[in-house]
Amino acid sequence: MNLNTYKYFNEVAETGSIRRAADRLHIAPSAISRQIALLEHSLGVTLLERTNTGIRLTPAGTLLERFTRKMCRDLDRIHESIKNLKGLREGEVKIWVIEAVVQTILPRIMTHFNEHYPAIHFSINSESSDRTLEAIIRDEIDIGIVFNTGERAGIEVIKRFPAPVQCLVSLKHPLAQHRAVSLKEICSYPVALPVSSFGMRQTFDSVTRSLHLNPQSIVNTNNLELAKAMAIAGRTLTIGPVQIARREIEQNTLIAIPVDNEALQRANIEICVHRDRSLSFAAHQFLKHICQEFE
Repeated sequence: MNLNTYKYFNEVAETGSIRRAADRLHIAPSAISRQIALLEHSLGVTLLERTNTGIRLTPAGTLLERFTRKMCRDLDRIHESIKNLKGLREGEVKIWVIEAVVQTILPRIMTHFNEHYPAIHFSINSESSDRTLEAIIRDEIDIGIVFNTGERAGIEVIKRFPAPVQCLVSLKHPLAQHRAVSLKEICSYPVALPVSSFGMRQTFDSVTRSLHLNPQSIVNTNNLELAKAMAIAGRTLTIGPVQIARREIEQNTLIAIPVDNEALQRANIEICVHRDRSLSFAAHQFLKHICQEFE
């Protein structure tokens, strides 16, 4: 059984579809099906179950997916290291980031980096802090940019940057004239909040629970654009670091008001990698660059 067979299986496991895997690998779906059938025959087990919605891994398939994911990632790193020795400076960087960064900070940093390394390309997802940390641990991505991770096994925080959680309101909101607000004041008004997998929501919930406060959350969303739009409309407020609302603040559609709470004032945006895995040349160079740019 050659390495391509395991690569084909890994792509199917990752995409959940033989056709999508074939599109990514630029080969015929029948070729992938044939190789996986040979792999199942060789191992004497069923690896994939066909369902109405796509492909589902069997317990044996799940076990093999863990191995092939690491194997494929290690092979990619080896190939990139060899290209680096040859002076080609190529590769792919896989990054998951919180919405605050992908909207306001990352485009400028990537543009500057691309001027120096035009052959390095990126795969970028906007995800919650929890999902990003899980992806780092599973070796699905190289770098994660999250909000207030805390201590997580297997995670190394390379850099922390201050990102105090503030109260974001429209100019017509009753709190708009305040120089600072308390959490009790925030909880006395309708609020649009990010879902609980977001780091800033976890910090907010932890603090409000400790103070025995019950926010009037009328919207829970994984889309910060919606939370900001609700606040701009005036009936609700929302929360977040100024990084997520820089455009709206400059356009005077939202005001950022400091929150009188030490835990929220100490919040950070954090750049993370896996503690025990080496980065490829491309990922290592971008990690250095993004840390410098954040400064």
